Amino acid sequence: MNALQRDLKRLVPLAEKLGADTVAADCHRQHYHIQPPVGWLNDPNGLCCYDGAYHVFYQYSPFDASGGVKHWGHVRSTDLIHWEPLPVMLYPDQPFDCHGAYSGSALVENGALYLYYTGNVKHPGPYDYITAGRGHNLCLAVSRDGVTLDSKQCLMYNRDYPSGLSCHVRDPKVFTWQGQYYMVLGARTLTDRGEVLVLQSADKLHWNHINTLTTPEPFGYMWECPDLFCLNGRWYLLVSPQGIPCQNVYGCGYFALEGDWRTKDCTLGQFYPLDSGFDFYAPQTFADEPHSRRILLGWMGMPDAPYGNQATVDCGWQHCMTLPRVLTRRADGRLLQQPAPELLALRQKNTVLSPGQAHLLPSARFALQAPVSGSFVLHIAQGAELHYTQPDRRCVLRFTDPVLSGGRTQREVLLDDACRSLDVWGDASSLEVFLNQGEAVFSTRYYPGAGPLAIRLDGAAASVYELE
Repeated sequence: MNALQRDLKRLVPLAEKLGADTVAADCHRQHYHIQPPVGWLNDPNGLCCYDGAYHVFYQYSPFDASGGVKHWGHVRSTDLIHWEPLPVMLYPDQPFDCHGAYSGSALVENGALYLYYTGNVKHPGPYDYITAGRGHNLCLAVSRDGVTLDSKQCLMYNRDYPSGLSCHVRDPKVFTWQGQYYMVLGARTLTDRGEVLVLQSADKLHWNHINTLTTPEPFGYMWECPDLFCLNGRWYLLVSPQGIPCQNVYGCGYFALEGDWRTKDCTLGQFYPLDSGFDFYAPQTFADEPHSRRILLGWMGMPDAPYGNQATVDCGWQHCMTLPRVLTRRADGRLLQQPAPELLALRQKNTVLSPGQAHLLPSARFALQAPVSGSFVLHIAQGAELHYTQPDRRCVLRFTDPVLSGGRTQREVLLDDACRSLDVWGDASSLEVFLNQGEAVFSTRYYPGAGPLAIRLDGAAASVYELE
């Protein structure tokens, strides 16, 4: 342990203790979402099943709710509902990660947890920090108990990556396949093209670049947070591309792959967005092998957005994760997202509403389910509206109250087929809307305040549940 790590281990718990009362008093504090004790949260990291529990790490800036030097925060759960806070796992305390322990992934093997991440370093000088002046180092941390750290080391520096790349090479996702270790890394070229590097290793330590995945024509200037996985025999590449045309500042979605991703013959299919809401970025998945399923978590936030979470920043914290979502695939290869079924245990009192019937819930924690067969409008908290029009299959999430929305305005999606189902989950300061069993999703933060919440669905009957 060096002096910096020793001091950070003292300062982080102190910051959490000093801010605990103010954070706890905030009416926008979530009840069943992963959120930081204090400060700032962003990308999900190191998602895995380890020692009989689900472990989630996340980008964490404990000293400033508006951002700052990144640590790895840590929670675990046995039911995907109740999340136990654990001590910070990674501190920015080494020369190779001194300006932030950036995003990465976890590999579980032989009772140990191998955490691969990007060590961020910004060298002093007149640099642009894109083509020069920044170190994005491939780092490995090992834990033998899933709670405390045994070792950290740097495996690769920028000079070890392929030529033609900018300094921006980050966010390793590591997995095993056919007896080998593989890694994907997001990258930005010197000509401002986004791509994903594929690396291979026989020992988890020494990595060789074997392929690059990208599109024939430029598609954004940087591909962040890549995730490569197989679902029911089909391979998918999730990326968060910066610089593409989309409703948000940055997009995130997936490509279905054709051919072997280890070879130059591999091609990327059509890009499909994963979420059409205001607040969704940097999603990652992991294999929940005991239940033979793949679970996705995303950051319920958006980098560089003109809107924000000032309502929570003033109380000393910002951002949360989405609900855990189970990924499935349709016959045509499209991915579907639905809340993990464990979340159904949250449902308490059920009220059946006829079309157009207003209902007052005791709080903003609710779940709504409705089979639909035509146009509808969902009204929430007298300022959030979800409009669906059957003739053009268009669904629009709209805010009419700027205080409720925190600056958010409107997002929309065009469904492939007529809308048949509506599933909405609300927490103290978030809405997650699933259409057609997760064919389309809206994830957004909003700020309805304490007390009862009004809800009404015009055009369809609905079951509304209060949540514990």
